[in-house]
Amino acid sequence: MALKKSELYSSLWQSCDELRGGMDASQYKDYVLVLLFIKYVSDKYAGVPYAPITIPDGASFADMVALKGTTDIGDQINKKIIGPLASANKLSDMPDFNDATKLGTGKEMVDRLTNLVSIFENPALDFSKNRADGDDILGDAYEYLMRHFATESGKSKGQFYTPAEVSRIMAAVLGIHDAATSNATTVYDPTCGSGSLLLKVGDEAESDITL
Repeated sequence: MALKKSELYSSLWQSCDELRGGMDASQYKDYVLVLLFIKYVSDKYAGVPYAPITIPDGASFADMVALKGTTDIGDQINKKIIGPLASANKLSDMPDFNDATKLGTGKEMVDRLTNLVSIFENPALDFSKNRADGDDILGDAYEYLMRHFATESGKSKGQFYTPAEVSRIMAAVLGIHDAATSNATTVYDPTCGSGSLLLKVGDEAESDITL
């Protein structure tokens, strides 16, 4: 059964409500996006050998759920979930889930992070089997969030990422669809942020290319 995007978007925006007040949109987007990433890769790849993303033992979304309500939940998420995932997959610039200046202190932090994790437990957000027909769920969710974060910050979405429609036009202008491409064909974006432009160019190419 295909995942309903309306349910996904509703849950994601609900998660943002848990973080409003302590930080602005440009900051809390990092927490929501990382939680979405952890939930997605855990559902898809936890326990799967030779998966493109390594989920270390004890560092899955289920392990994060087990930390709900603990007095040091922020510190434990950093040490048991974020740290091992980042190390195993060479990830960088991960947000600090124990930052009192953004997430509060004591019970405030515990409640905020516990509620935030609980939102992603929604059965409708089971990425292991559900997939929106022919769509990139994670990419679409990312663009949805970035678009709304930009609006809340009083900026245009183009200041946060390259909008999909712009990327599609640029890919078409490049003429990559009609080019004689191969695995040796390389596409480079010197100002790459979200990767939207590279991904759209890759989609337009007739064969797999190097991004």
